[in-house]
Amino acid sequence: MRVMTMDERTIEILKRFDASWKKTGAWYDELINQHEGFERLIPIRKFMVDLELTGGKKLYRLGTSMHTLMISRSVDHGLRKDQKYVSIEAISSDCFEVKMREGSKIYREYRVKTLKDVRVSKLLQTLKCVLVD
Repeated sequence: MRVMTMDERTIEILKRFDASWKKTGAWYDELINQHEGFERLIPIRKFMVDLELTGGKKLYRLGTSMHTLMISRSVDHGLRKDQKYVSIEAISSDCFEVKMREGSKIYREYRVKTLKDVRVSKLLQTLKCVLVD
């Protein structure tokens, strides 16, 4: 078994994070552009673009559970029950349910009108402090 150096590990993590952003972005683009009734996801897609522009792609892995955006620090696809993550679900185009969770345990839960709400930023800052694993 070959042991990776820290630089190799970091490069691999960033590669996996990047792939998750591409795949998740494509999923949202397909839902929004090719299926009726998913207009409420447009603000989430914009949020993803804004988060990427502020360096989020190097900090978080993205994924989905149906049409709910999942943001984590997981190296691998899929979350273990002991991994923290933030989920964002569009109730409507101006109402979002945002949660910080670990498995079935909910640490914080908010209903926000915009994803620019400071509570969303604070959850992501908290998640940023979680070790990548």
